[in-house]
Amino acid sequence: MTNHERWKPSVTVAAVVERDGRYLLVEEETPEGLMLNNPAGHLDPGETPLQAVVREALEETARAFTPEFFLGCYLARFQRPARQEDVTYLRLAFGGTVGKEIAGRVLDQGIVRTLWLSLDELRATAARHRSPLVLRCCEDHAAGRRLPLDTIQADATLFAPQVKD
Repeated sequence: MTNHERWKPSVTVAAVVERDGRYLLVEEETPEGLMLNNPAGHLDPGETPLQAVVREALEETARAFTPEFFLGCYLARFQRPARQEDVTYLRLAFGGTVGKEIAGRVLDQGIVRTLWLSLDELRATAARHRSPLVLRCCEDHAAGRRLPLDTIQADATLFAPQVKD
């Protein structure tokens, strides 16, 4: 298999935030309609996973996210036959806290609103989840899964690539 044929998953990050037994979610417009998701998004080039999850949570919730632990690494596959899309997502999920909503900050394009749901409410709305990982991450959080943030490492070459002759 040559390099251009190599399978590459789409790397995403997700913020899992619980407060008083309720989880912070976003309702977002998707090709499948209005769906629920953890504040989440794609890892950008030259960005660490921690930088990405802080940025994505702020863009989608208008709240500053403080990562406290690594929740886990998750894989899920999504197919849209009508568009001939077949994407595998590799999700790096982080647990933490958020501050108050920043007044005047606009939510990212496609995000309709934020909401707080209990685990029971999450389970009841599973058909509206953007991915099965939404509930899985919240259930893992509720079960007490916690890994150190330094479980995920980013080498300095991420910011200043090593050049080999």
